[in-house]
Amino acid sequence: MDFKNLLKSNKVIILDGAMGTELERRGSFDKCASNITHPEIVEAIHLDYRNAGSHAAITNTFSMSRMYIETHNLKIDVEEVNRSGVELARRAVGANGYVLGDIGPTGQMLEPYGICSEEDLYNSFREQALFLYNSGIDGFIVETMFDLRESLCAVRACKEVAQTPIIASMSFQTVKNGGRTMMGNSAEECAIKLTEEGADAVGANCGDLTPFAMAEVVSILKKSTTLPIVVQPNAGKPKVEGKKVLYMEPELYAKGTLECYRAGARIIGGCCGTTPEHIKILSELIEKETGNATKK
Repeated sequence: MDFKNLLKSNKVIILDGAMGTELERRGSFDKCASNITHPEIVEAIHLDYRNAGSHAAITNTFSMSRMYIETHNLKIDVEEVNRSGVELARRAVGANGYVLGDIGPTGQMLEPYGICSEEDLYNSFREQALFLYNSGIDGFIVETMFDLRESLCAVRACKEVAQTPIIASMSFQTVKNGGRTMMGNSAEECAIKLTEEGADAVGANCGDLTPFAMAEVVSILKKSTTLPIVVQPNAGKPKVEGKKVLYMEPELYAKGTLECYRAGARIIGGCCGTTPEHIKILSELIEKETGNATKK
């Protein structure tokens, strides 16, 4: 079954967990550049998530658009980092697995708050989307967006490149006033606008909410669109103890994320602080709850 038909089915799709915090936990602090400097670690993380129950690998290409790379003075080749990100994920999941090309924010503010136009963002996203698509992805995931306008630019760019499915996920700071992003976009507005723009699934990830609070946002999204809902909560808020950064235990994270499923999410994974163990326990809980989680 291709990814587009999988999205149209009623099956639960388990995504993977965090890449950035997991890379650091394993000794690589190069973030997306790890695709080039430590490819063996990136591939091992993808493989561990697959073995934990994930049905789709999200490429280690978050924010690897030309605009982000150049404005942050990163010495990374845009095409190389995106191509290698896809290749590493594909090697881990195999030819029959699913690979989602990750597109994150540019790190720049749109006018009038910043100097970037929507055309600037669109062109940068389109280039990254083209590199990802040409490398062999099964779908796009536009995630961790706090400005709805930027997310719409990314979705539009992906649709211009290919008819590949697009998951669009926003980052929410509060559940108050209908769930709000940092820029004040409501969960209802995000769901409606992203649906109109042509996304194939919409949802929430990262942000400042616990998995339990994220379930409230999922409920709003579910009422605002007929598209499948995606959710990828953080493993709570990080706590620093000495030199260690601690996150929510896998069992508690999984229980909170299960509430997101009960609120209407069907595409479910993890964000910052989650590990293969978090995804393993989540996958087991979802399997127990539904009895028909997706199997490859």
